Amino acid sequence: MILRTDRTDDHVYRLGEFMSYRDAERVVDRLSDVGFPVERVRIVGTGLHSVEQVMGRLTKTRSTLLGAALGAWLGMLTGLLLGLFVAGAAWPAMTLGGLLIGAAAGAVVGFVNHWATDGRRDFASTTAMHAQKYAVEVDSAHAVEAVRALDRN
Repeated sequence: MILRTDRTDDHVYRLGEFMSYRDAERVVDRLSDVGFPVERVRIVGTGLHSVEQVMGRLTKTRSTLLGAALGAWLGMLTGLLLGLFVAGAAWPAMTLGGLLIGAAAGAVVGFVNHWATDGRRDFASTTAMHAQKYAVEVDSAHAVEAVRALDRN
């Protein structure tokens, strides 16, 4: 839903303001669909705030297990890649060896990482940025073309 269309400064023309990123994204997608040079378009979020979602408690045991799992995955991939350059049936051994060494190293890193914080951050979380509204803007030189493209759609 377009809230407003106006000129923001000498170089940028605001095509509209939206309450969700998805709505702003749809406008840019509509422009792209009709062949408008979307590299001239930008989406500007205003009223930014950070949202941190706590995923769960993080103990030394959980940290060690998560480190071991990540290390095992990376070690296995490394073993698989190195196994491509080994003749014969040695690649399964390289893959297994990489998995075991990676798991051990990851477990140590996970434990030490949690231990080093001394309990100051005993939880896992993810962080995301959100905006109150989003503006779709285009270079002034392309404003008329952008408005026409949106009217066609």
